[in-house]
Amino acid sequence: MKYQTRFEADLHCHTTASDGILTPEEVVKSAAEVGLKALAITDHDSINGWAEAEQAAAETGICLVKGIEINTDWVGKEVHILGYELQEGNEVLHTRLQELREKRVQRIRKILQKLEQLGITLTFEEVSQFVNGDSVGRPHVAQAMIRHGDAANLKDAFERFLKIGRPAYVPRYKLDPVEAIAIIREAGGVAVLAHPGSQCTEPEIAAWVDSGLQGIEVYHPDHGVEERNYFKALAERKSLLITGGSDFHGHAIKPGIKLGSWGVGMEAIQQIEQLRRKMT
Repeated sequence: MKYQTRFEADLHCHTTASDGILTPEEVVKSAAEVGLKALAITDHDSINGWAEAEQAAAETGICLVKGIEINTDWVGKEVHILGYELQEGNEVLHTRLQELREKRVQRIRKILQKLEQLGITLTFEEVSQFVNGDSVGRPHVAQAMIRHGDAANLKDAFERFLKIGRPAYVPRYKLDPVEAIAIIREAGGVAVLAHPGSQCTEPEIAAWVDSGLQGIEVYHPDHGVEERNYFKALAERKSLLITGGSDFHGHAIKPGIKLGSWGVGMEAIQQIEQLRRKMT
């Protein structure tokens, strides 16, 4: 029997527009096959998967939420901000996303320089062969390393070379959470704190709410029962939107994480729409 989700909406998924394995069309069609009624495409620093996903959504009848995930840094901790239903033509959004993509390219070139010092010679063009969208990242370097025979698989590449503390690691250029929230809100979107886990405390979240944060991703594979209960209660106290998603990238990137394995009900989609309308 094929896998069927118990959730109606998965609000956190990645495609080949950033570091996912499946194209936007493939992700949308897979979502329909597992029984999802709604799906958010939330690629890293990119909205270029939206158009293809929108066409596939029209064919399958699935409700598409056009989203993004922006990585930020807060006092040395990595904090991700999700944005939902942003205005595609917003000039500020496009300018800032272009800036982030350029910083990603610079980072990858520095990683390749470090790998060369370690005796692994790869060109940027070889890495680019694995980039289907416009957002290059470490998984693409890892894929090039595998093709060259320099790593057995993605995990091996990250464990030996690419993750924090390893010899080819280069820190990412990041905004701070307040900047990311401002970009999303400026573009008419709904700003949600992604998988806060043990990284974020209530005083920090309260400060981001004052800056425009509107929701918390409570349901996520990184959250145990205690964290889900804690962030659900916090969201309810502060009248924040409660969201959830699988953070799907594909088995090769995140083994064991299936599309629709985490999510929420359709009421979250209605609440996102209500918040968006309040801003227009």
